[in-house]
Amino acid sequence: MPKVSAREAEEFESFRPRLFSLAYRLLGSAAEAEDAVQDAYLRWHAADRAAIETPAAWLTRVVTNLCHNRMASARVRREAYVGPWLPEPVMTEGARLGPMESAEQREAVSMAMLLLLERLTPAERAAFVLREAFGHSHREIAAVLEISEAGAQQLYHRARERVAEGRPRFRATRAEGRAIAERFLRAAAVGDLRSLESLLAADVAAWADGGGKSTAARRVIVGAAKVARYLGSWVENGAAEIGVAIGEVNGQPALYGVAEGRLLGVMVLEITDGLVSTVRTVVNPDKLVHMSARLRSQGPSTVSR
Repeated sequence: MPKVSAREAEEFESFRPRLFSLAYRLLGSAAEAEDAVQDAYLRWHAADRAAIETPAAWLTRVVTNLCHNRMASARVRREAYVGPWLPEPVMTEGARLGPMESAEQREAVSMAMLLLLERLTPAERAAFVLREAFGHSHREIAAVLEISEAGAQQLYHRARERVAEGRPRFRATRAEGRAIAERFLRAAAVGDLRSLESLLAADVAAWADGGGKSTAARRVIVGAAKVARYLGSWVENGAAEIGVAIGEVNGQPALYGVAEGRLLGVMVLEITDGLVSTVRTVVNPDKLVHMSARLRSQGPSTVSR
């Protein structure tokens, strides 16, 4: 096995953020994305690099293929998942998933979009992500997927049509989203159901992903009054004792609960026309490992009680 020089290892590390961003969009799991990127590094380590003309293209193809295999097995596992399945939350304030300045860039990594991508076949998802998120041409996508250019174009158009119907349209700026999250937190913290309900869209939906490992509603709760009561009971049942911080997760304003330095859950708020239209809460501990590590690496957080 050829030895990786310091220069070649450094070159791979320069690609790592982009490769993780690609793998996460394909898998909806930060843990699996990191595994795929690490597997790509092992292949990079073993490859004859003299035969690699364009490292970026080579690594993109390797990561996409590794994710393709994982996507098929993940779909089988999710069929047996306990309760609603949500993507693994990832902090986006550090731009690890790419630029997040515009609403469109934030939309591209939102939980709503990742859930829409679950509708696609692995090949359709790869074509869509490579085209929409990374701007690859149909010819480049064809080379990655090892199909004809016409086939790549057909995959992309089919994927775009399947996604278009439910594609989210977020209008809130970052500042507006944070302001609503702060009002949301204040109302929930004191059990002010009237104020909380006023922040919710009439048809708001609340999803919770506990994976059978943490207490969570196993059915989607719909309607402003019902969701407000649900969130109010959550506070009454002990969440008020948890430190809560506001941040940005998957491009959207989010609240995350911390107790004794341990991340207990993440609540992502989808905001449409100035109101919270969807609440997605992840409390499955397996899905909080990645974000917990990111929080620890940032040092002590400012947390409100």
